[in-house]
Amino acid sequence: MHRLIFSLVFTVALSLAVNPANAQDSRPNLVMIMADDIGIECLSCYGSKQYQTPHLDRLASQGMRFRHAHSQPICTPSRVQLMTGQYNNRNYIRFGLLDPAAITFGNSLRDAGYKTCIAGKWQLQGGFEGPVKFGFDRYCLWQLTRRPSRYPNPGLEIDGVERDFKNGEFGPDVVTDYINDFITENKDETFFVYYPMIAPHWPFVPTPDHPDWDPTMWRDKEKEPGGYKDQKYWDAMVRHTDKMVGKVINHLDELGLGDNTLVMWTGDNGTYTGVTSQYMGRDYKGGKGSTKDNGTHVGFIARWPGTIEPASISDELVDFTDVYPTLLDAAGAKTSKGQILDGVSLVPAFTGQPRSKSSIYCWYHRDGNREEASEHTRDQRYKLYRDGRMYDTINDMLETKDLIAAGVPDSLSDVHQKLADDLAKHTAVTDESDPLINQKRKRLK
Repeated sequence: MHRLIFSLVFTVALSLAVNPANAQDSRPNLVMIMADDIGIECLSCYGSKQYQTPHLDRLASQGMRFRHAHSQPICTPSRVQLMTGQYNNRNYIRFGLLDPAAITFGNSLRDAGYKTCIAGKWQLQGGFEGPVKFGFDRYCLWQLTRRPSRYPNPGLEIDGVERDFKNGEFGPDVVTDYINDFITENKDETFFVYYPMIAPHWPFVPTPDHPDWDPTMWRDKEKEPGGYKDQKYWDAMVRHTDKMVGKVINHLDELGLGDNTLVMWTGDNGTYTGVTSQYMGRDYKGGKGSTKDNGTHVGFIARWPGTIEPASISDELVDFTDVYPTLLDAAGAKTSKGQILDGVSLVPAFTGQPRSKSSIYCWYHRDGNREEASEHTRDQRYKLYRDGRMYDTINDMLETKDLIAAGVPDSLSDVHQKLADDLAKHTAVTDESDPLINQKRKRLK
């Protein structure tokens, strides 16, 4: 009898060793959603009275809303930072490109046994094999090999095939349905979904829920038409973006997966500059492309039932380097050998515990110019630039008054020294990586 029990235990242990995923069924599913071009001022859960985002509001009411989250000023820098967990001074080469040698959160989570999927906007080159190389088993992407319509009658790349939709489909709906199909197919597996949303980036067009919707729009266009930046349909775009988030969340809950899924949502940068909204009793002009707060201050929401207290609010600092280590921490996974992550896991913050992150660093130049890049560090209130300027972002969002133009006042000496010390550490990394990045830029032009 004892021999039989021993034999059974040994067999189970051997099976788990051969197939480690079986030993990790309790790990959470992971869903990371990032909308395209939407700042904090467009979210009703962050106080907007002009726009209604009921699905994001519900996500926040069931989870945690971070008040001090900052992206990079524009899309590629944000995507590179989010996917690699590194500040752009380490690995940013140029707009529209992810370093071919990069290791992403998709790579690490696939290696850890997760089924992986990416759907939405790519814009990082690499061809049909790019998403697979960067860790994704399945994909449904816009702007992987071309740039057709992303909205009415879209052109997408789906698992190695260019597909054109000509029957009045709307790109965000097609992409979201693909994600939900992936979730259904893998409901008995442990999965990671990365959803870099197509919307609400211009062209601003009437959505299928709007009275002006035209299912024949752009049906015969091979390339995405330019323009369409008028604010007329911006509200409709925001509403539809929120609706797509709700579509994924509702699907998870309907399948009974919500309680064991960590969902995080954010925006990749501030709102387009042509959009002016009413926010907190004033005009709030979109700041996409700017290192000022209207270019980087974004919503960041996380839901993880049983770990995150519903309707909680955090004043922890968050930037996009934090996403990768958070996913690894939640999954119980490790980085690849020799890999460097600049971020700090948010998992402690999910339960109200302190983290070792007292400032956010930003290295930014759209085209990767190492000589002209802007650098700054900041906390929840103050921002210090590499060229010596310092601003109070709460009382001076547009950075009109340099607080230390006449010298550092005693009242700011401590915070100035802390930010200056943190900035110096990052600048040292920049100096070390400059030659390597410059060589890569030349090779990849």
